[in-house]
Amino acid sequence: MKLQAQLDITLVRIDNRLVHGQILEAWVPFLHASCLVVVDDYVASDFFRETVIRMAVPRNVDVIIKNVEEFVKTIPFHQGEGRKTIVLFGAVGPARRAFQGGFRFNKLNIGNIYNESYTICCTPSVLLSEKDVADIAYLRDSGVKIELWRIPREKPLDFFDAVRSIKT
Repeated sequence: MKLQAQLDITLVRIDNRLVHGQILEAWVPFLHASCLVVVDDYVASDFFRETVIRMAVPRNVDVIIKNVEEFVKTIPFHQGEGRKTIVLFGAVGPARRAFQGGFRFNKLNIGNIYNESYTICCTPSVLLSEKDVADIAYLRDSGVKIELWRIPREKPLDFFDAVRSIKT
């Protein structure tokens, strides 16, 4: 797909719901995004789930769906040029794998993570396991700023400031 060479990555977000109302009604207009890239191994291999996502997105917003391996191999990563693009991961692990595979980003937005085996409740919508925390720490140690930020009209919270306030 030729449009991949013209993508300006404006937001990298983790949200286990992937494409939903907050993305389409808040983030897309706020960022003036015209493309969504869904990076999810399960969705990329499930025709039904991929079709549902494509049907939910307005026609004026392009959708690219890839598994992590295909994403890092086929999407050129740019910031500041091309079509404004939101990259969505369903969990922390795949974002870390993409980073390790060569997808570089300097900021990670965490919107919603539900993990049944959670050990830390950062916010009512961010429940993290020990593995999630280790993956986030890896990204932070690699220079990525981690923010908790559900919707644009709210103020973003630094992830580690939020975690420190929970533990004190």
